[in-house]
Amino acid sequence: MRILSGVQSSGTLHIGNYYGALKQFVDLQNQGEALYFIANLHALTTVRDAALARKLTFETAVAFLALGVDPKRSVLFRQSDVPEITEAFWVLGTVVPMAHLERAHSFKDKVAKGIAPDFGLFAYPVLMAVDILLYDSDKVPVGKDQKQHIEFARDWATVFNTTYQSQVFKLPEPQIQEATAVIPGIDGEKMSKSYNNTIDLFGDLKAIEKRIKSVKTDSTPPEAPKPTENNALYQLLKIMAPPSEWAALDQSWRAGGQGYGHFKGKLLEHYHATFDGPRQRYQELVADPAEVERILKDGADRARNIAAPVVSRLRKAVGL
Repeated sequence: MRILSGVQSSGTLHIGNYYGALKQFVDLQNQGEALYFIANLHALTTVRDAALARKLTFETAVAFLALGVDPKRSVLFRQSDVPEITEAFWVLGTVVPMAHLERAHSFKDKVAKGIAPDFGLFAYPVLMAVDILLYDSDKVPVGKDQKQHIEFARDWATVFNTTYQSQVFKLPEPQIQEATAVIPGIDGEKMSKSYNNTIDLFGDLKAIEKRIKSVKTDSTPPEAPKPTENNALYQLLKIMAPPSEWAALDQSWRAGGQGYGHFKGKLLEHYHATFDGPRQRYQELVADPAEVERILKDGADRARNIAAPVVSRLRKAVGL
């Protein structure tokens, strides 16, 4: 089984990236041939500074490694190090219905948030589809909000195969971890760099503590039971607390007698318990950029070898 997924390098990584994607990536390394990429071409839709783009790409690679992605058990590479992807992007795009792009959730959501629409944002799903299809992927671990992208990839692969009467593209399946499909931000909305509501993985600890203490809550008094529905703090605790501690924490929440400040303190404790080790490993990797670059280059070579048969089928099918 070949597993494929990636994370965009458009900002510092946060706990939503970890629980929504990276934790699953680490677990899946033992279940098949795993390919993980840093989506630095996608990031160009929002990052318009070359030095910052390079910095964020490097930091994303370091985060993957620090959190447990093992280059001996998976293929880790930069999206931009596989030049075949841009050729496949164009070729697949020639059969993509414009109406599909107009109803893409990611496009509509970002425009609704005030982000100016451009070609990159509009054509984003086509590049994502090629990310998935170029490596003959079987499973694509994604968040629930990304499921439409897999559906698009499957639909467009079918259209392409039918148009050219050739089985160029394999149809992948999404793999969604329902319990952590959408991670709430400190404001209760989906945690996203675009919405500035994240809790960083490797940032300044004082800033992280401030963020955790600012998780949005209601006016329920300390002595009263706390609501569980649409409560960002409760959802974050459920995600971050280990199973051995969750039952007691949940009971305390529902019983009342503790204020929200107490539970924010618990959330901070779980943050440290989970991420202090990776944070130390992160600093060690940052100090050895040559090794990080070696891993990425090796990963790109391996990814291109896997993509080569698909590219060969693609070119033959369309007459290139």
